[in-house]
Amino acid sequence: MAFNLPPVVKLAERLACDIEEAVTRFARRHRHTFGARLRNAAFDVLLTADAAARRPVERAQLLTQLRDAVDRLKATMQAGQRLRQFASFGQFEGLMVTAHDLGRQVGAWHRQFHPQGQNAAAQAPRQRAKTLSTYAASMREANP
Repeated sequence: MAFNLPPVVKLAERLACDIEEAVTRFARRHRHTFGARLRNAAFDVLLTADAAARRPVERAQLLTQLRDAVDRLKATMQAGQRLRQFASFGQFEGLMVTAHDLGRQVGAWHRQFHPQGQNAAAQAPRQRAKTLSTYAASMREANP
């Protein structure tokens, strides 16, 4: 049986390859310093996403790490734009759109394993909703 990678991993791979291509056009003084940092951040996202897809036992912890890694990657990309390292604003914008889409997918995947909100306790597996009142209290309110 073949293992199909989820779309999150495929998008992370595409973004890592696009960033690798963009770094080759960086100015020489930033290619090996800032460029290496950006490439490492992109490949960290890719490897963490791949690990989360392949290790279901550790998935909840890896998804938290993946969410943080995507945030760090986007911050690093914004710093690169401030340093004017990308070939054009269009190139940066294309990479950021892909990174934003990746962040949305990672966030949705993360929320599947870390429910939040008012009904988070009731939606968690193998748990019951908490009783808000007793039967006797409900009967007195209904029949004054």
